[in-house]
Amino acid sequence: MNYGNYKKIAEESGYSPATVSRLLNNDPNLSITADTKNKILEIANKLGYWKDHQEKKIRPTIALLYRVNHEEQLQDEYFTSLKNALISTVEKEALQMKTFYEIDDLIKNASLFQGFIGIGAAPIENKKLKQLHKILPNGVFVDTNPDPELFDSIRPNLELTVKNAIDLFFKKGYEKIGFIGGVGPKHDGIQEIDRRASTFAEYLKARGKNNNYMFVEGPFSVENGYQLGKKVTAKCKNKFPQAFLIASDTLAVGVLQAFNEEGINIPKETAILSINNSNVVKYVFPPLSSYNIDQQEMIDMALSMLINLIIKPDRAHIDVNMNTKLVIRKSFIPKEDK
Repeated sequence: MNYGNYKKIAEESGYSPATVSRLLNNDPNLSITADTKNKILEIANKLGYWKDHQEKKIRPTIALLYRVNHEEQLQDEYFTSLKNALISTVEKEALQMKTFYEIDDLIKNASLFQGFIGIGAAPIENKKLKQLHKILPNGVFVDTNPDPELFDSIRPNLELTVKNAIDLFFKKGYEKIGFIGGVGPKHDGIQEIDRRASTFAEYLKARGKNNNYMFVEGPFSVENGYQLGKKVTAKCKNKFPQAFLIASDTLAVGVLQAFNEEGINIPKETAILSINNSNVVKYVFPPLSSYNIDQQEMIDMALSMLINLIIKPDRAHIDVNMNTKLVIRKSFIPKEDK
């Protein structure tokens, strides 16, 4: 776009062509308010600037909506890692970002930002999400998405992860397979079924097996994992499943403690696969085989999706699933391909 076209954006936005040019060319020394940046970008979108300049990047001012309840240390560590990855990337990309811990605070300050990234699993009321969308529609949630109709998201492909775990168990020759999971928080009073549990039940059925060994209740916490582990040992006794998929490392740490107390030999008596690959699973006994979620890649994709949404605000919302990768340790070693 030449100077004359910058002038068109300047005339409609009410700012000088020089300011417009410096913003759209990412001048690092340009100092303007968020309102000014919002207005210029809005007019640039309206006049089709990005259609002819798709190779250009913008450096938006963004917010982080960080929603954790601080009730479970290991789960908090997972979201803290996502937050730290975002902060590091924002600094590397020379972006400006402010963190909000309550959605009401972000709503009050929404005019200062071009978009936001959401991290954490604490529940949000639908009416609050709709209020936020009205004034700050450009948002991407990482790992969760409380309202896919309003906002974009990047999430781990938990359905494929569960299916892969079941396939690996069957390939190893295990016929009797169990699942240990929790229930997530209610959203607007509705308790949604955890995707890992529902996929496990459906895929076992599709493979012609029963799901008699599913233990799903309570929060995703170490303490609840311990209690579920005790229930498993009490119910199964001499008919223990040959393998368990556990929905998260947080639960798995508690389950391991319960199994070890009951003298269950892992993986000789029952193998265990978990999900998340948090730092602690390397140090429990035995070390857990767990599906790794590439947090840095999710953050990189979230920022890319957000910037794309800012320059194409009318595009359809997207919900992207990113595959996980199994990290093999002693709790389960898959059968090698021949």
